[in-house]
Amino acid sequence: MTDTLPATLPRAVTPAQQQQIINIVRRAARAEITSRFGILEPDEVFTKTRSDDLVTIADLAAEAMMTRALQIAFPHALIVGEEAAAKNPAIVEEIADAPLAFVLDPIDGTWNFANGLAVFGTILAVTQFGRPAFGLIYDPVSDDWAIADDESAARIDRPSGVETPLKASMGKQLENLTGFIGYDMFPADKRAELLATFPSLGRTHALRCSAHEYRMIAQGRADFLLSAELKPWDHLAGALICERAGCHVEMLDGGPYDASRTDGHLLVAPDRPTWNRLKKVFSFLT
Repeated sequence: MTDTLPATLPRAVTPAQQQQIINIVRRAARAEITSRFGILEPDEVFTKTRSDDLVTIADLAAEAMMTRALQIAFPHALIVGEEAAAKNPAIVEEIADAPLAFVLDPIDGTWNFANGLAVFGTILAVTQFGRPAFGLIYDPVSDDWAIADDESAARIDRPSGVETPLKASMGKQLENLTGFIGYDMFPADKRAELLATFPSLGRTHALRCSAHEYRMIAQGRADFLLSAELKPWDHLAGALICERAGCHVEMLDGGPYDASRTDGHLLVAPDRPTWNRLKKVFSFLT
């Protein structure tokens, strides 16, 4: 990240521009994602780094449509899509120094999408010099979106105009916590020790979809998330939305999360005391 930032930054995107972004995402989802859900042909699903790391024709088409629209609306912004970054990984390093960047995952939860499970979403974050300033997590199935910026509280919006404030759960003791840990995403040499922590917690899940994991936490329906990989399109929007919903969001080894953090583990909890309890449990990861 740029070492010296301006003392004050202008608002990343205005409310009118936020609505424009929402419209772009919803149009692309209708045209390229929901229209293909459940009817993908085998030759429209491809593997990337592993047999369960998938990309589909819908991911590629939706990202291309969103990217074109964003480039027209924000011609001076850096646009970083997950699939574009797969072809050009170096572009991820540009986010931390960009005055304005859009970081998007057209279909988060592609494995679910490709296998007919309606647990997937579209994630878009706007950053200023790597810091998340606006976050949007859209559910194409229910056609609603979790949204927040760095000046307002988090909420769920619906096309009807109904807005529902988001509020994190109350802090709890470890044995009462429900959270998300993608066990198989952690290094093999840490998995046994990680698995040994599970009995001390209430319930652990993995939805294979950061979009819905972050939405669940921001709605107070789950309590915590421990990341294994810091892909910016997975975490920038969700971290901001959860923080604005009242969560404590911090790197496990200390410090705020932004696009410059590409290694380590992000821990999200409903409040600082609960975060501290979880940090002790997972301290072996630092």
